[in-house]
Amino acid sequence: MTTGMRRVEAPRPAWRIVIRLLSRVRCKALPRAALAVCAGSLIAMSPVTVRHAHAAYAIAQYGNPKYPPHFRHFDYVNPDAPRGGTLVLANPDRSTSFDKFNPFTLRGSAAPGIGLLFESLTTGSADEVASAYGLLADDIDIAPDGLSTTFHINPRARFSNGDPVTAEDVKFSFDTLKSPQAAPQFAAYFAEITRAVIVDPATVRFEFKQHNRELPLLAGGMPVFSRKWGMKPGGSRTPFDQLAFEKPIGSGPYLIEGYDNGRTITYKRDPNYWGDKLPVRVGMYNFERINYKLYSDATARLEAFKAGEYDALVEYVARNWVRRDVGKKFDSGELIKREFAQHNGTGMQGFILNQRRPLFSDVRVRKALDLALDFQWLNRQLFYNQYRRIDSYFVNTDLQAKGLPSPGELKLLEPWRAQIEPGVFGAPPQQPHTDPPRSLRANLLEARALLAQAGWTYRDGALRNAKGEPFVFEILDDSGSSATFDPVYAPYIRNLQKLGIEARTRTADFAVYQKRLDAFDFDVTTIRFPDVQVPGADMIDRFGSKAADEPGSGNLIGLRSPAIDAILRALVGAQTREQLVDAVHALDRVLINGYYMVPHWYSATHRVAFKQGLAWPKTLPLYYTAEGWITSMWWFAQPH
Repeated sequence: MTTGMRRVEAPRPAWRIVIRLLSRVRCKALPRAALAVCAGSLIAMSPVTVRHAHAAYAIAQYGNPKYPPHFRHFDYVNPDAPRGGTLVLANPDRSTSFDKFNPFTLRGSAAPGIGLLFESLTTGSADEVASAYGLLADDIDIAPDGLSTTFHINPRARFSNGDPVTAEDVKFSFDTLKSPQAAPQFAAYFAEITRAVIVDPATVRFEFKQHNRELPLLAGGMPVFSRKWGMKPGGSRTPFDQLAFEKPIGSGPYLIEGYDNGRTITYKRDPNYWGDKLPVRVGMYNFERINYKLYSDATARLEAFKAGEYDALVEYVARNWVRRDVGKKFDSGELIKREFAQHNGTGMQGFILNQRRPLFSDVRVRKALDLALDFQWLNRQLFYNQYRRIDSYFVNTDLQAKGLPSPGELKLLEPWRAQIEPGVFGAPPQQPHTDPPRSLRANLLEARALLAQAGWTYRDGALRNAKGEPFVFEILDDSGSSATFDPVYAPYIRNLQKLGIEARTRTADFAVYQKRLDAFDFDVTTIRFPDVQVPGADMIDRFGSKAADEPGSGNLIGLRSPAIDAILRALVGAQTREQLVDAVHALDRVLINGYYMVPHWYSATHRVAFKQGLAWPKTLPLYYTAEGWITSMWWFAQPH
């Protein structure tokens, strides 16, 4: 949603598992809503076996959790933060309205911040890449064979209606999310979890198809809601996929206080919130109220902030940060700008080339389209040199493939040598650049040669194939972000014109745009895959062949590759950190050599503008999104 970086929905520090599925693209309707729900994690976590003592309080993927038993709070919170005041925020994504409170269904747009109502059995920390701690659960027991995990529910855990959280509610949540009434991504994500079994009223066991180190944490990160949600006074039930403005019955720290016309919503801190004293909640959720105002477009939102209508703005537009986030209130100190370091994996942002379109079936064509993007010019002219070019699907982490493949990577790649690009077996390709002595002209000449090899030649005023058909495609965007991305589209389209390619932009209302994405009805669009510290089952939804045919899935690229499917199986089945890294490196090599996307750019900081009087902990988390950090860990230092 920017002339620099696409916006990722703000997660709250509760869930670090399902978020990776739900946030798989920058703006999918389900992920947007559920991201706020699934909040806590940019990371996926899988456990080592932790046996019963009095309580298995935490589980870690490789090694031990950072925080010991009976720890008092996370290092990156202020346990003495004052509480109170109303935090006012604007659209956390490109939605300009909402039409439901249920973030777990595919249709419609859920209210921003709705994740403040839900908790899960476990929660992650924001300074570890692979650990989780009990939240609704106070005891976690992984079976010796790794084929099941049992959670005991904290007897203090309560829903917002006062009911205790029970094993029956957990099972109901799981069964509902895997059913056709929920968004299909949940069934795919929890596919390896066969069932939830009620052991007793406070104990639930999840059973797995196979021993997979990630599955106990997938179960623990599942959102839990009351089985009474949607229940009518007479005992009948509103179907889950038809729940709209029926207020959810969750166990989170906030309640819906009021909303207006799908454009504003206010959450009030639950005075009976059961989790206040938990070490994973100390110092968190300090605002008495959180109010969201949804503005009609990015310009209106920015001007409203400068006029003092809301308290904090996470800035994703480089030009705005330098030239528009200025004025008298910034000069006087009433409004403050600050950049905060973060260590998130950057994810991948770029132009997706829909593989369901024959136009993009040839890798030489896709590489030519990559050569036509002049990042260095964009960075100078539009981004004020604030960005770096993305050259990996896992950039800014040790999961990025570099150098030659390791023996472990070759073991995964060799069986598919005949089906993947030869470059996979060498060093990863560098992204095209135009720094001297290289130039855009040289890149376009290389692109023209590749297109000719693929059967596209310039004649009769256009680039044409053997049938005489011109090379024409459409770049789809939504009305909420087209204005900020138009400066990027225009020079790219001009460069394509020099090759004889006609690219047109098509702007659609967000709801229409979303429907077209869900139906894979687009040629090219801009997508931001979310930050991932430990890839897992979400990669199957994003890159697996089966997902390519499932409407609404994360496989917007349309990949159908037996080689990638095999690598994904190795990835989710990894039993050691070394096996995981080898699988992710192999996946990265195949993807980047396939040129399925024209990569964009990234930044290693969060840019936040905010009103004087807001405060935050001295120690920053490592892996976080700015919006979720603000709502969960900031406070008002002065009466508000």
